[in-house]
Amino acid sequence: MTNDIYGPFPGSARFPDADWPAALTEGQRARYEELGTNLEVVERRIADACAAAGRARDDVKLVVVTKTYPAEDTALLAGLGVTDVAENRDQDAAPKAERCRNLPLDWHFVGQLQTNKVRSVVRYANHVHSVDRLRLVQSLSAAVLGSGRPELGCLVQVALEKEQGEGEGRAGVAPAEVEALADAIAGAPGLRLDGVMTVAPLAGPLAGNPARAFERLAEIATAVRAAHPAATMVSAGMSGDLEQAVAAGATHVRVGTAVLGVRSPLR
Repeated sequence: MTNDIYGPFPGSARFPDADWPAALTEGQRARYEELGTNLEVVERRIADACAAAGRARDDVKLVVVTKTYPAEDTALLAGLGVTDVAENRDQDAAPKAERCRNLPLDWHFVGQLQTNKVRSVVRYANHVHSVDRLRLVQSLSAAVLGSGRPELGCLVQVALEKEQGEGEGRAGVAPAEVEALADAIAGAPGLRLDGVMTVAPLAGPLAGNPARAFERLAEIATAVRAAHPAATMVSAGMSGDLEQAVAAGATHVRVGTAVLGVRSPLR
């Protein structure tokens, strides 16, 4: 994984501990400052949203979605104090996580996950936000047990548009199916039910209304917690709608563009 503007990889032996910022190349320094400025803006947005909702800032975790960006950016983010990063494609995430293995990062997998990628994902991810079918639960459980790693945190991905019969083919389960899938995760060896996740719907009556969509997710999260009190995680909100997610009770917001910039199209 390379990028022409970067020199030696931050976080390597070349840059030990707190000395590495002083050793950044000119290109790295410019990117470091750009990311720092963007992070400050996002942090202020989250803090303001928490204040408006009467919530403590510590109630909301920022997860920076680093998809399509190189491992060097992930390392620079770690140097800026980011602790949680997310990826949505294993073919990109696995080598990036390997390069960043010595950095103090908590890895989240947020994309649609095929069962043939499960064994790879459980090597680096501590949280999978996109559990949406029983077969995936079974595959994740088997992979975790086979690897000998600690429990894997899992969230049920909720497709809110499916409540009204829309969104066929989109990842996620209909709200009516959440309880059964949550029970399956909670009962699967090696897995830990952490909560629920959604993306603001593109179809149905909640399309274009993220505030109401996230309120509906909060209702679903409350029902899940009634059966599974430890499943307190609510993953919702991205660069364009994090304020609405925080207002509705999100505990984790997944922000990419607002921190890293506009992405190149995925290939």
